[in-house]
Amino acid sequence: MPTRRTVTGRSREPRARFAEELRALRAGHGHSLRQLGERLGWDWSLFGKMENGETLGGPEVVEALDQHYGTPGLLLALWELAVSDQTQFKERYRRYMALEAEATSLWHFAVSVLPGLLQTPGYAREVLAAGGLKGEELAQQVEARMGRRVLLDGEDAPPFRTILSEAVLRTPLRDTDEWRAQLEYVSEVAERPGVTVHVLPQSAGLHGLVGSAVMFLRLPDGRPVAYTENTYWGELIEEHAHIERLQRNYDVVRDLALSPSESRKFVLRLLEEVPCDPSN
Repeated sequence: MPTRRTVTGRSREPRARFAEELRALRAGHGHSLRQLGERLGWDWSLFGKMENGETLGGPEVVEALDQHYGTPGLLLALWELAVSDQTQFKERYRRYMALEAEATSLWHFAVSVLPGLLQTPGYAREVLAAGGLKGEELAQQVEARMGRRVLLDGEDAPPFRTILSEAVLRTPLRDTDEWRAQLEYVSEVAERPGVTVHVLPQSAGLHGLVGSAVMFLRLPDGRPVAYTENTYWGELIEEHAHIERLQRNYDVVRDLALSPSESRKFVLRLLEEVPCDPSN
C-alpha cells in the first residue's frame, strides 16, 4: 500500500487546498479528466469542476478518488475540512448581512462584478448561475439578493458609495437586453440622493485592491467593519489595524477614479454601445 501523504499547508484555504491536491494527484498519475471519469464511472466534467474549486463533490466520489489514488482517507479529510469551512463562511456571511442591515453608511469597491445592491434580477441570475446555483436554489438566491436593494430606498437610506472597476462595466451579460437593463439601472441609481458611483478606468493601473472586492460598513456605534471577497472566499474583518490598511488603499483608489459626473457619462456611453435588438 502506498505511503499515506500528510496534509501539508501549501494552500491555507481548505477549499483551495482540496482542489490543489486533486490536481496534483491526477497529474502525478498522468491521467486526463476523461480517463479519470472512464476509470471511476463518473462524468469527467465533475472532476474538472472539483479541481477548479467550482464544487466539492460528494463523499462517495471523494472516497472513490482516495481508493483510486491509494491515499486512504486523505482526500476525504481534506473534503471534510472544505465542507466545514464552507459552513463557517456562510455563518460569517450571515453576520455580515446582519451588520449591513443596520449600517449608517456603506462604501464599496467592485473588482469584477457589480455589488449586489446595484444588480438587476437578470444580472444576479447570471452571476449566481455561473457560481453553480440552479433550479429552486438559484431562484431563492436571486429573490434574496433583490430584497437587499431596499436598503438604498427611501429617505432613511444610508449613504452608499461604490467604485466600479472598468472591467466590471466591460463584462456584459449574454442577454443583450438584460445587459442594457443593468446599465440603465446603474445610471438610475447613481442619480439617487445619497448614492455615489465612481468608475475606475483601466488606465489607473495596479493598486492595493486589485485582487479583492471590499465593502466597508459604518455601524451605529461609529465602529467600521469590512468584508472582502474573491471568487471562492469571503472574510469579515473587524480588527482596526486591518480595516485601516484597507481604507488607505480604498482612498488611493477613489483618488484615481473618475468623478461621479464623469462616471455617469461613462456608463451612458457604454449604453450607447449596446447593440439594439432589431425585433424590438
